[in-house]
Amino acid sequence: MIPAPDPPLSDGVVTLRPWREGDVDGLVACLDGDEEIVRWLDAVPQPYREAEAHSWVEHASSAWEEGTSAPFAVTDATTGELVGSVGFGWVGDRDQHVGEVGYWMRRDARGRGLTTRAVRLVSEWALSELDCARLQLRADERNLPSQRVAEKAGFTREGVLRSVHFNARQDRRVDFVMFSLLPAELDLPGRIA
Repeated sequence: MIPAPDPPLSDGVVTLRPWREGDVDGLVACLDGDEEIVRWLDAVPQPYREAEAHSWVEHASSAWEEGTSAPFAVTDATTGELVGSVGFGWVGDRDQHVGEVGYWMRRDARGRGLTTRAVRLVSEWALSELDCARLQLRADERNLPSQRVAEKAGFTREGVLRSVHFNARQDRRVDFVMFSLLPAELDLPGRIA
């Protein structure tokens, strides 16, 4: 089991907390028909309705309990409004202490630095509280905004994983840019503060 942070992770602008049933309507509003999210996250079904949202909330709750991942709802720290998602998951054998971060942000919340804030919060938590020795992040080589988020959040670009994924929606093989962040880098200038 991965214990949920108590209090929830927050920087005063965004708050990260586990998903809950009350997020279903907001989740549908965020994901149904959002072309940008659909383009890069081919695992997000379309149309995205209440049934899909309920299924995601159940999955997220199970992931926390099983200790396989920590999916967070990203909310506005002032209003509590759902603005996106960020998550941490273990890669391969947990004994290797390698984790991965993934994220999306709803259409009207993009371009305001909220995704970077959320990625910084989850990264610092994973590296300092979960004994994660390496945190990685993959972004489609064509998804430049996602790569900028990784860089602004303090991750180092390592290289390109060529033809590592098939995106059925786009009918193409995807190259992922691999980024990483190590615990010792949390305090480096220009890194997570």
